[in-house]
Amino acid sequence: MNKTPDTVTGAEAVVEMLSMHGVELLFGLCGDTSLPFYDALARLPHGIRHVLARDERSAAYMADGYARIAGRVGVCEGPSGGGVTYLLPGLAEANESSVPVLGINSDISVAARGRFTLTEIDQGALMRPVTKWNAVLERSQDIPKVFRAAFRQMTTGRPGAAHIALPFDVQNGPVARNDLRADPGLAEYPARRVAPAPAEVERAAKLLREASRPVFICGGGAVISAAHRELVQLAEQLNAPVATSISGKGSIAEEHPLAAGVVGSNGGTPETRAVVDEADLIIFVGCRAGSVTTERWRHPVPGKTKVIHLDIDPAVPGVNYPVDAALVADARLGLAALNHALAASKRPLDASAVETAKERKFARFHALAESNEKPIKPERLVAELNRALDPDTIVVADAGTPCPYFSAYYELRQAGRRFISNRAHGALGYSLPAVIGAHFARPRVKSVSVMGDGSFGFACGELETAARHRLPVTFIVVANAAFGWIKAGQKSGYKQRYFGVDFSATDHAAVAAAFGLRSWRITEPQQLGKVLREALAQAEPTLVDVVCQPLHEAQAPVSEWIA
Repeated sequence: MNKTPDTVTGAEAVVEMLSMHGVELLFGLCGDTSLPFYDALARLPHGIRHVLARDERSAAYMADGYARIAGRVGVCEGPSGGGVTYLLPGLAEANESSVPVLGINSDISVAARGRFTLTEIDQGALMRPVTKWNAVLERSQDIPKVFRAAFRQMTTGRPGAAHIALPFDVQNGPVARNDLRADPGLAEYPARRVAPAPAEVERAAKLLREASRPVFICGGGAVISAAHRELVQLAEQLNAPVATSISGKGSIAEEHPLAAGVVGSNGGTPETRAVVDEADLIIFVGCRAGSVTTERWRHPVPGKTKVIHLDIDPAVPGVNYPVDAALVADARLGLAALNHALAASKRPLDASAVETAKERKFARFHALAESNEKPIKPERLVAELNRALDPDTIVVADAGTPCPYFSAYYELRQAGRRFISNRAHGALGYSLPAVIGAHFARPRVKSVSVMGDGSFGFACGELETAARHRLPVTFIVVANAAFGWIKAGQKSGYKQRYFGVDFSATDHAAVAAAFGLRSWRITEPQQLGKVLREALAQAEPTLVDVVCQPLHEAQAPVSEWIA
């Protein structure tokens, strides 16, 4: 190692730079090209807790869940070769969801490139399309400035993912001690918030004054910006309903009279769609107006209503809808500016239309949620969790079956990030590892993962991680022995020609017990509430397998705890 009293090794510099940027947790998996980095983590005093994952993809999802709940940069790491390809899905999800996750992959030595070296891959080219920013280190001296750039890119403007390739010989090279510095303000996001242009604020304020039926549609940007106070103030001033995308769930407490709920083709209902359709002005807040939220750009109908679009990314407004005012700004600062501009305007609060829509929506829901029919209906599960969970509970709903049910009917009684679903790419296997990261971000509150059995198969190895750390997390499996979301599409759109969607039933409670978790398997609707309350009360990891397919498909029914 080329090291003097005035230098540290590259691996030591990486540890120091992470610590200086306030990193508290590092999720990852070991490999031979990472040995200098791991040795530095073992030797140095740094205050970073390393959480060993069982799969690099899971490590990235853990970092994602942590970042969403903590409001800080999530960091994951892995070795070269396969470790890079496995880390990629998590970085792609984080980047598209505007979540700052830093992925670090060690790499073969710079000197070994182009010589058919084991695990060689062009990490820069691979990661470029799925990250906001990435770099392949060539010299150890560049480590400090590259890490400073990564944190700046991840947390400013539209947050996103970054990736750094760390070659083996770069980890062993020298780095000047006096170059090790960081801006601690870049540890959290959004950093360096941007306010809107005054002229656009005035234009938007005029539209708001003139509108008779304004409606907000809030996306993930409103939650990331923690803009709920400013949003509620403006909505009440305008007597405007507030709808959200799935990622925007938490923009407003869903018990608020003006909270209309989630809209779109995955979690929306006819009643929430009607709220949007009746608007004469739509205000998109931190929402890209994508295909799901707008039901393929049909609700609202383009050109039928006026549009104000507030987003931190200047490339977003005007892409899917013509805009009458575009505010390029942080959501919280943008809404605060509108509140200031409309300070003299105050409409009487009349939430009767929203109240009627919600009553109709939940009347249909409760008819199914109170049913004792078998197999257990997903609505019954959502209703029982609505009753059992504290307002502070964090729920991570995997893509597939859990997402539409929980986004539509699980009620957030407080604003803020308490509900997560990976809506950018909707990859299965997200919820189980992401809830582990969420727990580490906020360990004093209960965290619950809800997944289908398809997702369970992608990520069940991380039950060992939960057991090893004795995390008081509850995992819930909605078991229907199928990739249910796709099967539903084949039922409704392809005349029930089911192909490639069914697999054999699994006793998920037995699998969890093998990993050391306390677990239950439930087939009777009447048992569900009691078992969920018991599982949630444990100060250790638990799993509840909720059988939602006919008994002849589910094999032998078991309802007792597996010791």
